[in-house]
Amino acid sequence: MIKWFKIFGDQYIGFWILGFFLFAMQEIPYMIMPFFKLENNPIMNMRESSVALNICEKLLGSLCVAMMTFIVQEKAVFFHIGNGIYKIGFFMAVFVLLLNFIGWGLYFNGHQTTGIMMFFIVALPPLYYVFIGLWRENWLLLSTGILFEIIHFSHVYGNLKCG
Repeated sequence: MIKWFKIFGDQYIGFWILGFFLFAMQEIPYMIMPFFKLENNPIMNMRESSVALNICEKLLGSLCVAMMTFIVQEKAVFFHIGNGIYKIGFFMAVFVLLLNFIGWGLYFNGHQTTGIMMFFIVALPPLYYVFIGLWRENWLLLSTGILFEIIHFSHVYGNLKCG
């Protein structure tokens, strides 16, 4: 873990390579999707319902990845599960990622109801960032992840209802 300069409190601009890998893990379903010959793919073929929500969603999602990778805590180490609430954040991030993968498994096998997509594929990824923020005591990531959750869910729900 690298710390470049302090931004406030015990938060630093730096680099945490594991943050990049945690992002890549969450993106695995998109990486393997081309290998599935999906008859229907509503997630990738949605009509756009709101340009403003689309811009906000992309911005907040990108900020979550950047904050996870480039904001580090002063006393943080490369990998440590932590104690108390931070340990809960770690285990919840793992649990949410596993649920997300289960949802993608359902999706790839043709179970593409709005409920399955909205819960497993839409609601869980922003929660993954929220729990990583809790685990790493990265309060900017945690709060941005909550905002991302609200915008992402609203936007995709609108897109699915639109199309």
